[in-house]
Amino acid sequence: MPDPSAAAFPDGRPARSARPLRLPRRLRSSRTSRAAALAGVSALVVTLTAGCGSETVVNGQAAVAGAPKVTVGFTDEGCTPSPATVPAGPTNFEMRNAGASAVTEAEVMQGDRILGEKENLTPGLSGTFSLRLAEGTYTVYCPNARTERSTLTVTAAATPAPSNSAHAELAEAVRTYRSYLEAESARLLPATRTFAAAVKAGDVAEAKRLFPLARTHYETIEPVAESFGDLDPEIDARVNDVAAGTTWTGFHRIEKALWQDGSTKGMKPYADKLVKDVTRLRVLVRTVDLQGAQIANGAVDLLGEVANSKITGEEDRYSHTDLADFEANVAGVRAAVAALTPAMTKVDPALQARIRTQLAVVKGSLEQFRTKDGFVPYTEANVPPAKRRELTGKVNTLAETLSKVAPAVA
Repeated sequence: MPDPSAAAFPDGRPARSARPLRLPRRLRSSRTSRAAALAGVSALVVTLTAGCGSETVVNGQAAVAGAPKVTVGFTDEGCTPSPATVPAGPTNFEMRNAGASAVTEAEVMQGDRILGEKENLTPGLSGTFSLRLAEGTYTVYCPNARTERSTLTVTAAATPAPSNSAHAELAEAVRTYRSYLEAESARLLPATRTFAAAVKAGDVAEAKRLFPLARTHYETIEPVAESFGDLDPEIDARVNDVAAGTTWTGFHRIEKALWQDGSTKGMKPYADKLVKDVTRLRVLVRTVDLQGAQIANGAVDLLGEVANSKITGEEDRYSHTDLADFEANVAGVRAAVAALTPAMTKVDPALQARIRTQLAVVKGSLEQFRTKDGFVPYTEANVPPAKRRELTGKVNTLAETLSKVAPAVA
């Protein structure tokens, strides 16, 4: 029998769109695109300058004051940038749906790498982000348009870039965050092996207990984990993320067996593959390229995902262990903030103080649902809609404040 959650949740909410790299690009979801933006942007020239506090906030996103603005209007014909040529350096992008019915997202890319994007922009909506672009040729890509790709040309900067007053702190931030990634991936592997062993032994109760414990280490490094081609869908896809004719594997495939089927029958191959994929992830994490702005953007987008999609309960729809995921996501954000603290304290200590305060507020909001064994099941009985809205508001407030960090390091 087909899984009823493949098309929609029982209450009628639509399932989230499929995630790419294993799927056609037009089906790519925000999770993979966010990760691609985080992990592969060697074209960005990242700097921290003494003047980085001069950002403004537009539509909840920070913009670099005085930087050129490129407007990308969505139409069913395409998404041509205006202007189509800008000088190298900080650039503000405004993505605006001018009435397109088939186009709801656009990305700024160099080669196969996504540098920045906005999604889910239905007619009349707009969104902004900022990048520091090096000289070269870029692509503005809008899936489903008649002409999906347009060219953005970045010319040599008219004046030299300002000196980087926090270069040493930013380099240290990258080293610190890399150490965190490696430590968490090192913990993920044995936790996954232990979980898989319980699954293969047919111990449903023990496998259920270990499921959120293993996933915690994955969720802390999710922005980077999602950057390695189709590895994240192999490890973490939900059933509605998987293209027709493609085998569903990973944590959530086993989750369904444990909670919905109440059995581990037939799960041995999935458990073995999960360990194999996590082992591969452990190796790849050691090689990922990182920049300071990417660390900040990854934290912002991860919070956006929590507030806009995970808050519905779609992530762990069978086990209802979503609150453990939320806590792990916040821990990952906290690690990114900690890594960037020396640089941000040098440039904008007031912003850094606000971020730390708001992080504590979000963490405190989760504490009300903690039990001696973890968290209450994420059901409406335990976390009613009003509490979910309250948590969403606090997460969004933190995300908006964090969004000012990227322009500071761009």
